Amino acid sequence: MGKLYNTKYYHRDLSWLRFNHRVLQEAADTRNPLYERIKFLAIFSSNLDEFFRVRVSDIRQIKKIEKPLRKKLITKPNKVLKEIKKQVAMQQEEFGKIFKEDIVPALKRENIHLISHKEFSATQKEIAKTYFEETLQEKLLISCNPCTGKDDVFIENEALYLAAQLSETEFQLVKIPDDEPRFFTFPKQNGNHYITFIDDILKYNLKQSPQGEKQIQHYAIKKSRDAELYIDDEFSGNLKEKIEKSLPKRDKGQATRLLIDQTMPKPFQEVVKNALDVYATDIVQGGTYHNFRDFFGFPNPSSTDLSNKDLPPLPHPVLTIADSIFDAIDEKDQILHYPYQAFEPIIRLLEEAAEDPKVSSIKITIYRSADESRLNDAIVRAAENGKEVTVFIEVKARFDERNNFKWGQIFEEKGANVIYSFPAIKIHSKIACIEREVDGETKRYGYIATGNFNEDTATLYTDFGLMTSHHEITEDLYKLFLVLEGKMIIPKPQQLLISPFTLRDEFEKMIEQEIANAKKGKEAYIIAKMNSLEDKKTIKLLYKASKAGVCIQLLVRGICCLIPGIKGQSEDIYVTSILDRFLEHGRVYIFGNDGDEKMFIGSADWMKRNLTHRIEVVTPILDEAVHKTIRDIIDIQIRDNVKARIIDEMQLNRYVENDKKKVQSQLATYKYFKKAINKKEGKKKASKTT
Repeated sequence: MGKLYNTKYYHRDLSWLRFNHRVLQEAADTRNPLYERIKFLAIFSSNLDEFFRVRVSDIRQIKKIEKPLRKKLITKPNKVLKEIKKQVAMQQEEFGKIFKEDIVPALKRENIHLISHKEFSATQKEIAKTYFEETLQEKLLISCNPCTGKDDVFIENEALYLAAQLSETEFQLVKIPDDEPRFFTFPKQNGNHYITFIDDILKYNLKQSPQGEKQIQHYAIKKSRDAELYIDDEFSGNLKEKIEKSLPKRDKGQATRLLIDQTMPKPFQEVVKNALDVYATDIVQGGTYHNFRDFFGFPNPSSTDLSNKDLPPLPHPVLTIADSIFDAIDEKDQILHYPYQAFEPIIRLLEEAAEDPKVSSIKITIYRSADESRLNDAIVRAAENGKEVTVFIEVKARFDERNNFKWGQIFEEKGANVIYSFPAIKIHSKIACIEREVDGETKRYGYIATGNFNEDTATLYTDFGLMTSHHEITEDLYKLFLVLEGKMIIPKPQQLLISPFTLRDEFEKMIEQEIANAKKGKEAYIIAKMNSLEDKKTIKLLYKASKAGVCIQLLVRGICCLIPGIKGQSEDIYVTSILDRFLEHGRVYIFGNDGDEKMFIGSADWMKRNLTHRIEVVTPILDEAVHKTIRDIIDIQIRDNVKARIIDEMQLNRYVENDKKKVQSQLATYKYFKKAINKKEGKKKASKTT
């Protein structure tokens, strides 16, 4: 592997590729059920598609900067792109090996055969011919193009095509229909199941040239395009309208990758390159099939369960049985940890608020929302019931813009006050503030989370959500919403850490305090869990803390630009990354504070964009029971020696291995919450008996 870093920092995009390698490791891990391994191949492929559409396009924009200015930049785009291509090629090769040498044989052992058109039996050929003629043929988009010059043939972003050379002067492009399942299952034969890509059904039926005089060979190609929305002037006019108008341009953007079947002959590669107007550096060699993300829908025709056993979300021990969510929050702060616990109490909170005559106003931020959403329906109901409803919608949430526009229009039509994106800053916080009349006074209830108000992702992402009626925290939330509504400039929070106002400064103060404590011989440690660690200023401070003797334990799922374990720089910093059935998404920050431990959760990673260019909210955990619950979960993750990888100097992604009892943190966390429910039910039974 090439060197991914200078002496102090990994390059963020190369570090991300090492994260995607961890996804690939899960596909190779035989401890995972077969169809889970297939799913990880799909995740790897989907991740890589987005990487080329977003990150590679960003690097290419740097190349457009004038050379004198570009020379001053630390990032050298050509060098980075070269290393990216090298790393991707290595991973694609590993991907192909896992698929061909592990997955396909494992499927055969289950009597499931994934076959190509070259393996069709006589009966299967007839079935393939019938399916083609009755279903596929009328949906095909076929074009014949000249082989000479830069013809700039347009192909759709991320769509699948088959390319074949018909003659020295002409080649053919066939768009694979995207409104049909990617896989076709043949009838069962002698206890065996046979599945093929529809690519192969097309190849079989199209192998004769249009004139019929010879057989032709088709090769898969796919073009990825720049996914960025370039707004000429973000600071004037209606930003929402500008983004809406820019969305169609995304699918026509500059090429960032042309993925081709590596068996395509070199002369034909040159023809395709010229016709599609891409550079040689854009071409990435792939396998026979592209869009492996379609393996999310790979059929299992057998009667054998080849997936993980379900872990249905558990009921919350307090909120699920509470007659009123508000009463439960009045009693004490409540913490949820989904998907281990159900997302339902959050929906119930909004549904109860919509119907409660004591509730006067609801304020909420929406970053990524489910397409069909009971939570959003509750917001609509609140507006219909005459509540003062304010919804801040971030329309710059990449790939969710259209859905956010849809819900924004619905909210507006029902009478809610909808505020859209601000220029140059994203609203990434996941917060809600509800005002309610209690005993003649206005009382506020707050919700602060690490994840979105999204029922769909709540079943896949691990996140914390805090419900509180703490006076200072809810006052801070109220002030922040005044900022979002343009009624206040600076919120001056008492408890919350809010970027870009106080978050960076407060984190830096707490790290400096740990440094001061270590120098005085006091207990000093930092435990932090996040998605990504990229901010250089924070990394420098962590290096300083390590040199001072502060013990630092980091749980970083994705990008990690910090280099741990370097003598004289980061020898007291230990970093692991957990990748398992759920996507680790929570952000938790813990500071030793000389025995009086401080804990925070919220929406911000330690990335420059989160600390400087977004509105983020991080809350202290003030309730002792909530503090203990979160600490217990973090301790479980620190002990993970099944799915945790060590982030070392070379980012080799070695699994944590030791002689201690095996701990797979996600399963252990589920058991932790299940045990808490059983314990509570046991107490109830005991009290009834007494």
